[in-house]
Amino acid sequence: MVRTGSASVAAGPTLAVVAREAGVSVPTASKVVNGREDVAPETRRRVTEALDRLGYVRRPRFDGVRPPRLVDLVVHSLEDSASGAVLHGAEEAAHDAGLEIVVSAALTRSRSEHPERDWLDKLVLRGSAGILFHRAEPSGPQYTWLDQHRVPFALIDPVRQPPPGVVSVGGANWQGGVTATEHLLALGHERIAVIAGRRSTMSCGARVAGYRSALASAGVRHRPEYLRHADPNGAGARRRMRELLDLPEPPTAVFVCSDRMVSGVYEALAERGSRVPDDMSVVGFDDLPEARWLTPALTTVRQPLSEMAATALHLLLRMTDGPRPESTRTELSTRLVERSSTAAPPGA
Repeated sequence: MVRTGSASVAAGPTLAVVAREAGVSVPTASKVVNGREDVAPETRRRVTEALDRLGYVRRPRFDGVRPPRLVDLVVHSLEDSASGAVLHGAEEAAHDAGLEIVVSAALTRSRSEHPERDWLDKLVLRGSAGILFHRAEPSGPQYTWLDQHRVPFALIDPVRQPPPGVVSVGGANWQGGVTATEHLLALGHERIAVIAGRRSTMSCGARVAGYRSALASAGVRHRPEYLRHADPNGAGARRRMRELLDLPEPPTAVFVCSDRMVSGVYEALAERGSRVPDDMSVVGFDDLPEARWLTPALTTVRQPLSEMAATALHLLLRMTDGPRPESTRTELSTRLVERSSTAAPPGA
């Protein structure tokens, strides 16, 4: 039996069954399972296909030593400062719970013909208690495998709407969009643009909805030409800021839905000789370290990434001892951090 907390499921076929299905000996099947190189490619293919077809679960071996208490953290990039904040929160919470964190940069980085299966096999072999995903969400087959084998998992700041029943933790994105826009309205701005990420991104959609709600509550007309979508990086935001500056009536303020994009906005403004905040006020979102490094320092909406990771880990541990929580979506509060990139509009 494979046991996860109080839940257990059948381990599936034995290695002998897999060997018989593939038409090989048990020792040969064992070599494939354990990643040995001394197996012919065609034989390896037959055994691997049999493993997948029969749903064989590769068992961890600890040789009499107590297995380590591990939790996997899968992030979309190890070079992103947001991932650093998530890792910090997860590590602190794991330390308090007597756990260790194993970090992976992606789900499918493998030279194998079956990269998704390889990653899941590694998970089982090291005896992970569960998985946290930060903006690196499972594929459809991986969701199915995790569910079938009762491996607890939770999403941190998911990019897309998770499937029903999947536990996720995020920030209050809609309220953050409201807060950013209300700050600019309170300074006297009415020509407020927004540069968002991709349309398919759940968080950006909520932030834009909050922006539009704040405008409507203030009686300010939403101008469709003031809404621009871009790839979530500096280059994409630079192009969109140039387009906004070329409008017959350009904005006096811009809400940028990710701090990662703001450097491009600043560059576009500098190219035109526009000063922040004298000629253009700028508000970001996330409060990443780069928000403080920019000149002028960026007014932004703080998203509690470390706290989100810690909350997700606590939910994960609860799932190892029982069922998923009834409420699968948890949102933590966001707040505005005022710095030097916003001011009253020119001439006010």
